[in-house]
Amino acid sequence: MNLTKLFGKYDLSEVSVTDEGLKPYVSLTSVKIPHSHGRQAKKQFGKSKVNLVERLVNKLMRGGTGKKTAGRVIRTHGKLQGKKYKAIKIVEQALAEVQKRTNKNPVQTLVEAVQNTAPREDTTRVQFGGVSYQVAVDVAAQRRLDMALRNLSLAAIMQSFAKKTTMAEALANELVLASKADVNSYAVKKRDETERIARSAR
Repeated sequence: MNLTKLFGKYDLSEVSVTDEGLKPYVSLTSVKIPHSHGRQAKKQFGKSKVNLVERLVNKLMRGGTGKKTAGRVIRTHGKLQGKKYKAIKIVEQALAEVQKRTNKNPVQTLVEAVQNTAPREDTTRVQFGGVSYQVAVDVAAQRRLDMALRNLSLAAIMQSFAKKTTMAEALANELVLASKADVNSYAVKKRDETERIARSAR
């Protein structure tokens, strides 16, 4: 039995996923460093076998948005593109901060944050006779997980952009808030907004 701990500190075998829909897609395989070197990249649905912490690292590298400042849009993405070890270090520091605040396994906090921020409904555009409509649809579990991780990483990027807050602190703060389903969490707000738009499109 492999008892490798994440970053040599966190035992992933004690982390549990309570959301039955997400459970098959949340990989908590024991790894010391969350870096699989893209082994699953060319396999269909291969990312479901990639460790959850590594998927968060990958989202930090890709994540970004346009932020309005004094009437002009500043792009916040690209800051960590290709810098995987830097992104891993940020996540490691964020997990240490989460553990300090919650006194429990920070990967469990991450799992709870993902479960609380994964939307169950979304909208898609359909066309009838040249007229487009927004229609509510159920979200596949794989996409629910992707959306949750994207919004958690976006929150960290935006909160640390051009501010004194470091990205690790911003990520830790977002994970703690999201794990409690706090309305001050950006990812929780995005989930609520997505589901509200879907309800109105039923």
